[in-house]
Amino acid sequence: MKTAMLTYIETTADITVSVQPLFLEERSNVMKKEFIFVYFIKVRNDGSVPVKLTRRHWDITDSNGEFHEVDGEGVVGQQPTIAPGKEYAYNSFCVLKSFSGHMEGTYTMEQEDGTAFEITIPRFHLRAFSN
Repeated sequence: MKTAMLTYIETTADITVSVQPLFLEERSNVMKKEFIFVYFIKVRNDGSVPVKLTRRHWDITDSNGEFHEVDGEGVVGQQPTIAPGKEYAYNSFCVLKSFSGHMEGTYTMEQEDGTAFEITIPRFHLRAFSN
């Protein structure tokens, strides 16, 4: 039986980020300690000007205390511009060496005039098995 995905939401400077994580049991390998999670993200612009998502920063921690940082340009190979009242959606994944952990981070957004600002990606939990 499939359970409903939890949604984690954070709004910064009229930009709302929502995240829905999901454990991929069929792709994971417990014996090799490879726990694969996919996460679905929506970035909504409720501001009055277009914004471009130029960079991402992730902090990823598993239940063993292992910590990784990921920095890079855009998301999934794109630097999308999000018009006022519109949203951009994508999905990606991560592999943990333990059955649970969490992710959080920031996106760097840029307005047409070159003004850059960071928005918060909410902390979301990754759990291989529900309680």
